Amino acid sequence: MNKPLSPQPFDPRGAAAMFERYRRDDSPKPTQWNDTLDLILAHRSHRNFLHQPLPEGALETIVAAAQSASTSSNLQVWSVVAVEDEARKIRLADFAGGQKHIRDCPLFLVWLCDLARLEHLGREKGRDAAALPYLEIFLTGVVDAALAAQNAVTALESIGLGCCYIGAMRNKPEDVAKELNLPPNVFAVFGMAVGVPDPAAKAAVKPRLGQGAVLHREQYEWGDAQREAIETLDAKFKDFQKEQGLPDQGWIRQALSRVRGTEVLSGRDRMRAALNALGFALK
Repeated sequence: MNKPLSPQPFDPRGAAAMFERYRRDDSPKPTQWNDTLDLILAHRSHRNFLHQPLPEGALETIVAAAQSASTSSNLQVWSVVAVEDEARKIRLADFAGGQKHIRDCPLFLVWLCDLARLEHLGREKGRDAAALPYLEIFLTGVVDAALAAQNAVTALESIGLGCCYIGAMRNKPEDVAKELNLPPNVFAVFGMAVGVPDPAAKAAVKPRLGQGAVLHREQYEWGDAQREAIETLDAKFKDFQKEQGLPDQGWIRQALSRVRGTEVLSGRDRMRAALNALGFALK
């Protein structure tokens, strides 16, 4: 277990990690730090991988870490499909708009909201499962999948692997379900490309909103603290984009462009219809 370092005016590693994450002179300067915090704050998405397989047993270790995440009421209403077949990865990449890193990664994980397990169990045991069609249980499965996946990310990064979440698994959910042989009441929430990061590729820590935007004390407030954090990130994000060789449009423009209308949802605007087609008669 990681033990905090002895308290001191500030921990050099912690202060450095905080600055890298926020790029703000007023970034927090923690008095305690450890290797786990170093790992978490250094998270970044990797889209370029070396052409080598994962270490023996890595997948099982990742899944064990995922299963160690919290799960609402211990329902465990999630599953994950591990895809290594090259042809299947190509088809999944096509469903996701042709994302190259899905084709190139040695392991592609598809994280599922899985209500079928309890449905089958109730039927076999002769017990009612009448709450399964309600939105609350579907949200429970989505949240459980997200919690499990983020635990998996921490685990895989701790053994030298990298990953990238793929929300575009929701672009064509019926096609994904058919490809993965998903039964009714199972939904692909997102994918995750996993592999050994290519050290030659650019993959930097992406700056986040200052805590003034996301940390509310006692009650939520939209005010100067949020506005300042947003404007500061916008400038820092332009710097980050330049460093990565990307168009320096900033965070505000990028974020708002991605919510400007249904045309930017890449098919996800028909999510309710897709869920109905996949057996989710949500109430």
